[in-house]
Amino acid sequence: MSTPALRRAAAVVAVAGSEPVWIVPLGDHPPYDHVRLKRVFGDGDDTHHCVVIVDARKLLECADRNDTDYVLPPVGDWHNGKIRGIREFLDPSNAQIPPMPYVTIAARRTRSWLGFIGLEREGVVGFRNGQHRARYLAHAGAQAFPVEVHEREAGLLTLYCGASAPAT
Repeated sequence: MSTPALRRAAAVVAVAGSEPVWIVPLGDHPPYDHVRLKRVFGDGDDTHHCVVIVDARKLLECADRNDTDYVLPPVGDWHNGKIRGIREFLDPSNAQIPPMPYVTIAARRTRSWLGFIGLEREGVVGFRNGQHRARYLAHAGAQAFPVEVHEREAGLLTLYCGASAPAT
């Protein structure tokens, strides 16, 4: 599945002897035009996690459905100190590369217009780590970005969040 958002998503840059780094282009974001992200779990960790490029809008729609976890308000409602802190944390000029968001996903049945449980299903995303990063990236104009997910959930994440095939 290749949409314009996914084609502009993230490039993987690997330097010999180091872990891969994903470059995520941002839209109209004056402090910087891209961010760098690395994996939470490395390839050698044997944790059975993989990287999936997700559509930012679809991921946040699925996250907003989560009624069992804390869901952050839109970035515009954050206090200035929080916005400044996440902007500084993601700044590509920093020596330390931030980890990509780490998510989990499940499917649930939707409710019909009469309130009954319907036949259709929808994705519900929970953040294990990185909800501020994901929301700020979308706010800063990233159309798509990498997240890490357990390999058995990668297909479901791809289905509901408009993601590409799992990356390495």
